[in-house]
Amino acid sequence: MPSPSETTETTEKPERPYIRSRGIKMPKVREIIRGRTRNALRQGTYEGFEADAVMKIAREGDTVLELGGGIGYISTLIGAQRPVKEIHTFEANPLLIDYIHAAHALNNVTNVTVHNALLGPKKGKPRDFYCRQNFLASSLDYDARPPDGIVSVEKIEVRGINTTFNEIKPDVLICDIEGAEAEILPALKYEGLRAAVIELHPQWIGAEGVRAVFDAMHRAGLTYYPRWSYRKVVVFRRAW
Repeated sequence: MPSPSETTETTEKPERPYIRSRGIKMPKVREIIRGRTRNALRQGTYEGFEADAVMKIAREGDTVLELGGGIGYISTLIGAQRPVKEIHTFEANPLLIDYIHAAHALNNVTNVTVHNALLGPKKGKPRDFYCRQNFLASSLDYDARPPDGIVSVEKIEVRGINTTFNEIKPDVLICDIEGAEAEILPALKYEGLRAAVIELHPQWIGAEGVRAVFDAMHRAGLTYYPRWSYRKVVVFRRAW
């Protein structure tokens, strides 16, 4: 008959392989974590400017709304290292949802709700999302990559930005949505934000799009905060 220590050893579930980055663990899944992403995680530079800003902004008791969850890095970082009340992260790519949940579980993060949905100026018909062999190359744009890389086309729910904000009532907005910021944020009428961290994509939205984002944040009662901004990652605060 095995001893208690032997029984514990044989029934204990081994921890899945991971990469440590900024004090958190990211699951080591070859299909998702590869090449430059893997190296940046190991060096602590993945989403570096955004992560720096977010960690300065997030406070105890905050409700955080993240648009563009990606691999779940930012939501895991906040959930593991800041005493926020809750985080809502929106990610359109259905192939990343299980990975995001795995990252949260690996770090014992339990206060994040993951939404496989898009926000639009208003609620609309589901959008086609093109899932590709390279998970991170998946997008709403059929022509973004050669079509022979598409493995499936998924219908993604589109929710209205103002309905969503009024339901969640966030204190902090994090936004990295690959150029859609200039289309979505100008429709925002919510005035409850204390701060926002937005990654701009001027190569796609141009000067007019950048102005539209700044104007939207100003209408929301926030002001550009240069001290915590860097290059394309811009921080807005209500009071400073």
